[in-house]
Amino acid sequence: MVKPKKHLGQHFLKDESISQEIVSSVNEIEAIGTVLEIGPGTGALTKYFATKKVNFLAFEVDKESIDFLSINYPSVKVLNQDVLGYDLSSFEFKPVAIVGNFPYNISSQILFKAIEYRYEVNQLVGMFQKEVAERVASPPGSKKYGILSVLIQAYFNVEYLFTVHEESFIPPPKVKSGVIRLLRNDVSKLDCDEKLFFKIVKATFNQRRKMIRNSIKTIVGKLESEHELFSKRPEQLSVQNFITLTNFTESIIKTSNSNQ
Repeated sequence: MVKPKKHLGQHFLKDESISQEIVSSVNEIEAIGTVLEIGPGTGALTKYFATKKVNFLAFEVDKESIDFLSINYPSVKVLNQDVLGYDLSSFEFKPVAIVGNFPYNISSQILFKAIEYRYEVNQLVGMFQKEVAERVASPPGSKKYGILSVLIQAYFNVEYLFTVHEESFIPPPKVKSGVIRLLRNDVSKLDCDEKLFFKIVKATFNQRRKMIRNSIKTIVGKLESEHELFSKRPEQLSVQNFITLTNFTESIIKTSNSNQ
């Protein structure tokens, strides 16, 4: 049997009903080009995907888990590679769905990976620490609403599906887990400079206790213009508000550059 490794953040799912519910939560699986599982471990989800008519493969860095999977699920292609460094646009069959009981130590990075490859990834169904899952799904105005919330919700519709208790895993983690589903929305490109949008979201939430007019100065310097959003804090702003803020900030930058 495979021994869970703490340094890899492994907590193997043992509850079959949870495994089945995660797999069944993948939307319109027959329309997906490639289903990509991250961190299959001992195959709690893999066993169910292996029986479906879908182009399926898994990424696993634990050699012991890879050996176990090759013996028990020989039809499944398992790449012994860190998915965070992999080019998801290289897959022949698209779109890509990302699934998994994700290792806690890279779960946020997986979400940023989905954002980076938002033109290839049309959905993500996965298990995270409950706090991370709630953060991603949180609406504006919530204390949990933050950078990940805005950047994910800009390109995906997010659903918090259900909570998973500690005893469903080997070994039991110290926190509860949450399963969420991300479905790509119809936004092909934000109605603003996307690089500046990312920069503003990160800058304002890195100083989330400050009003926007104070945190935005790290990007534009001295403010000589006023906007109603400047008197708010970042957790009060929706994705659309951040788009508006980005366009206004860009106009300030252009005006400042033209006056130099």
